[in-house]
Amino acid sequence: MKLICFDCDSTLSSIEGIDELARLRGPGAFARIQAMTEDAMNGKIALESVFGLRLEAIRPGKQDAEAVGASYVAHVEPTAAATVGVLARAGWTPVIISGGFRQVIRPLADFLGIGRIEAVDLHFADDGSYAGYDSAYPSTRTGGKIEIIERLRGELSPERIVMVGDGVSDLETRPVVDLFVGYGGFSAREKVRLGAAAFIWSLSEVLALL
Repeated sequence: MKLICFDCDSTLSSIEGIDELARLRGPGAFARIQAMTEDAMNGKIALESVFGLRLEAIRPGKQDAEAVGASYVAHVEPTAAATVGVLARAGWTPVIISGGFRQVIRPLADFLGIGRIEAVDLHFADDGSYAGYDSAYPSTRTGGKIEIIERLRGELSPERIVMVGDGVSDLETRPVVDLFVGYGGFSAREKVRLGAAAFIWSLSEVLALL
């Protein structure tokens, strides 16, 4: 088995799910949440310092999650589906590893034919209103994607693991993967570009690296 792990937000899709959830609450909420997201993705602040704050400010319900899930698909990276298909036929198992939300990402994963999502679960009440999130999940905190990859390695014993992503939380995985590929098609982050073993502007470029 060989694992090809993708970040979701600003990698498989052009949007940031948490920002789009905030957009549903109006321009003021969107601006505040977007600023927090950018600071976290650029490594200016710790992810855990804003993760719960953003959700408490938004309190996304089930309908909100469904709306943003559809938006992920509408804004899919242009070469993502073809790239995932080629990799799967070549023996790679695709996985999404995200600090986003499992229920929101599921429509995109289904569209791309990716079965496994490592992401944070949202909790909803019987009426569909927000009821919290899995605050213990690794990708809610700094270094969490390292924990996820180490768990995947222990569970699946892959001969090779490659990680592709745009953010600092993705770059953190470089010591525990065989190849870290930075992606800049939507947000080219200088820290990621400088730290990545390879840097691409289209997901299709990963094929030549593998």
